[in-house]
Amino acid sequence: MDLFNLVSENTPAGDQPVAIKALTDGIEKKNFRYQTLLGVTGSGKTFTMANIIKELQRPALIIAPNKTLAGQLYSEFKSLFPENAVEFFISYYDYYQPEAYVPSKDLYIEKDSAINDQIDKMKHSATRSILSRRDVIVIASVSCIYGLGSPESYANMLIEVKKGDEINLSDVLDKLTDIRYERNDIDFHRGTFRVRGDIVDVFPAYEEEVAIRIEFFGNEVSTIAEIDPLRGVIIRRLSKVAIYPASHYVADEVTMKSAVKTIKEELKERLMELKALGKLVEAQRLEQRTMYDLEMMQEMGYCSGIENYSRHLTGRKKGEPPPTLLDYFPEDFIIMIDESHVSVPQIKGMYNGDISRKSTLVEYGFRLPCALDNRPLNFEEFSSHIKNLIFVSATPADYELSVSSQVVEQIIRPTGLIDPEVEVRPETNQVDDIIGEIKKTVAGGGRALVTTLTKRMSEDLSEFLIDSGIKAKYLHSDIDSLERFKIIRELRLGEFDVLVGINLLREGLDIPEVELIGILDADKEGFLRSKTSLIQTIGRAARNIKGKVILYGNNITDSMKFAISETERRRKIQETFNKENNITPTTVKKNIAGLLTTIFEQDYIDLSDGFDENSPLIIDPKEAEKLIKNLTKKMKKAVKELNFEEAAHIRDEIRNIKKNMLLMDKV
Repeated sequence: MDLFNLVSENTPAGDQPVAIKALTDGIEKKNFRYQTLLGVTGSGKTFTMANIIKELQRPALIIAPNKTLAGQLYSEFKSLFPENAVEFFISYYDYYQPEAYVPSKDLYIEKDSAINDQIDKMKHSATRSILSRRDVIVIASVSCIYGLGSPESYANMLIEVKKGDEINLSDVLDKLTDIRYERNDIDFHRGTFRVRGDIVDVFPAYEEEVAIRIEFFGNEVSTIAEIDPLRGVIIRRLSKVAIYPASHYVADEVTMKSAVKTIKEELKERLMELKALGKLVEAQRLEQRTMYDLEMMQEMGYCSGIENYSRHLTGRKKGEPPPTLLDYFPEDFIIMIDESHVSVPQIKGMYNGDISRKSTLVEYGFRLPCALDNRPLNFEEFSSHIKNLIFVSATPADYELSVSSQVVEQIIRPTGLIDPEVEVRPETNQVDDIIGEIKKTVAGGGRALVTTLTKRMSEDLSEFLIDSGIKAKYLHSDIDSLERFKIIRELRLGEFDVLVGINLLREGLDIPEVELIGILDADKEGFLRSKTSLIQTIGRAARNIKGKVILYGNNITDSMKFAISETERRRKIQETFNKENNITPTTVKKNIAGLLTTIFEQDYIDLSDGFDENSPLIIDPKEAEKLIKNLTKKMKKAVKELNFEEAAHIRDEIRNIKKNMLLMDKV
């Protein structure tokens, strides 16, 4: 029986069947280490990747260059493999200021961060799935090459409980504390447990809607069940359960004692070095900071910044690569790198940036040298994990092409769509010209993308468009990942018509509603207007039958020439295929409602059922906000008072008010 079950109304078409067979054979029959799928935008590369996984029946890691594309891939693979473990592994920081020291100003900057609880949950879910099943697809950003706790320690520290086990309740509580669960009998949330008599409720770090209840009769486990964490109602009874750690950096008592010993030895050695160099202030600082951390580790089992001691916790030697997500996978897993022309340089560059910052911290006594080994993998170390890898890109770089045993082209789209027409217009009056084109497009029900060269230009242009009566928003790297998903979804839903951006409008953004793309200052040769960037941006209009791209420039650069000629080459191949096979192109139809609902449930509410008659109809938005605020307070109070049914009722009422308010906006 197949582990991976691909569910789709579509079957491979266009160039997909040939590409799927060639790449699958390349792994199964020829054991190629590297291959490249060169697929034009809209040719269904994601569907091809999914079919390769289905054919190979192996765990897969798919790496995307940013959170936006990772989220999009996660959404698509979730829908294609609903019965399998499709997981999401990206950086869980909404905000991150790394620890640093600026010697010229004698300025120490403490690490400061804001962790997204939902994404943290999904990271734990990913590692748990990899260790407990084979039908796993993990969608990750390049954060997957950063140091993570040892998979051996993570797996060995899990708590397995079976019905009928002879075990003392206090021993279970001690074990939960050892794997970083916190006792909280009042505020029950992810990563905590509560105790009521002979009943222990555990809210696993990798769950959102399910908690575990373990009931004891004396020293025997009498009942194990999944429960609703809010109401405490039993969902289903279990015969056994495995609870994985609430942190990836866990260690048993023996390992912790050994780590403390070797950290002290390293500290002693480093203090001698600093004192010999006359760095007495640095030596005092290092001793004070390290001894505090050691005290916390001995008393609590962890400390702030424990990852900086990960080399000692995992028993590695100086300079050895840290364990990463890659080490959690079985040996036969496959890697696919999406938009490889961007992702590969990112992977190559992560190590150097990290080592530079931490070297200063070590030099000035803020960290022990072992902190240098809490780092991302360098490219050689990353490559050592590769057994079978497929690069995926519309514009693969020289590196991918040079190492690949075969390059498989996917130019014909299943929809019959051909690449968009590309037109060059003078840069003079480019803003007025694109506004005129946008108004025509919007009048016909289409959407538009406009790319600029700077963040300031994108913000100014979006404001100018709004002043001109056009619904517009801008998108750039200052906008957090959750907000980006929301903005793209709103564009697709037609809540606004024009999205202005810089580089985020390139790779992988799947917006079939886009009919027009305007590339301002296209003749300004550079990274943002290179041949790769231009081809990628042009591709954003390739999912719509009315797709059109306008390049604004007073000169035609080499990059523009290449992009225009390559687009024309592909158009001819596509037109010939359509003519020979009597195919009429159709615009891509893509579901919007399901976009990332599992990650960002609160970003929108399902309005398909109309008004809810059981909740008050409030016309004034301010009145609605006030009511929601009051109800939220009541809900939290009900939870604290253990009145879970009342809390659930209030929660549903809040959802209904939000739903009705959204419907009022559409009336």
